[in-house]
Amino acid sequence: MLRALTSALRLPRPWRPLRTRSCASHGATGDPEIQVRALTGRDQGITEILMNRPSARNALGNILVSELLEALAQLREDQQVRVLLFRSGVKGVFCAGADLKEREQMSEAEVGIFVQRLRGLMNEIAFPAPTIAAMDGFALGGGLELALACDLRVAASSAVMGLIETTRGLLPGAGGTQRLPRCLGVALAKELIFTGRRLSGAQAQALGLVNHAVSQNEEGNAAYHRARELAQEILPQAPIAVRLGKAAIDRGMEVDISSGMAIEGICYAQNIPTQDRLEGMAAFREKRPPRFVGK
Repeated sequence: MLRALTSALRLPRPWRPLRTRSCASHGATGDPEIQVRALTGRDQGITEILMNRPSARNALGNILVSELLEALAQLREDQQVRVLLFRSGVKGVFCAGADLKEREQMSEAEVGIFVQRLRGLMNEIAFPAPTIAAMDGFALGGGLELALACDLRVAASSAVMGLIETTRGLLPGAGGTQRLPRCLGVALAKELIFTGRRLSGAQAQALGLVNHAVSQNEEGNAAYHRARELAQEILPQAPIAVRLGKAAIDRGMEVDISSGMAIEGICYAQNIPTQDRLEGMAAFREKRPPRFVGK
């Protein structure tokens, strides 16, 4: 068992730079529905994925899902990504969920295939580096499922979110039935899914659904700025240790505590030979800030 866990938890081979910052498939207007931007200066190490489909309130249609999958596949190989931040370029909305107008045109078989792709997208957001969702507006159905797939969530107090599928004759199909109870507990998750209840950002924070809720500003991007501040707190930390800590938590939560402790031990062992561990010890001894390089 330990040999299998060690193989599953092995860090990826050295990452390659992202080949392109744009996607080939475009929406009806000819413009890409997402934009990927690597920040610079004091924010170097933060990469943003900006969803920008204003005509459909960032609804998850075929093109948007394809572009997100393509971007995630490329970013996974980019060693410079220390924090991945999801945000919206459409004021007042994070993601309105699945594109039901598009889905109406699909056959039952096509619906099944698309939902599988959507579920696969949420699994791909289980990224090696920490992920943050900046929710500055509506995050409904698949939009909240996307946020739930992220490690951390920041919302405007006025944002509205919920798994509302039962109000449309559906049930959450992109991980909501699994990730919400892991986040909030079974009973509360059942209540929210059974009722299709919508929550404000402030209510979501009180329940523990989001990490931080902030008052919205005139520009409509207060959650984004708070999410960026949170990312800046992560940046100075040892990136390999952060990734291994994430892996230990994520995989450990799926098993009993004895197996979880074994997973933690495997992750810890992988960190021992890193340059960053030695740098952290040297910095402590010399009473200076550490300079981690991700090796």
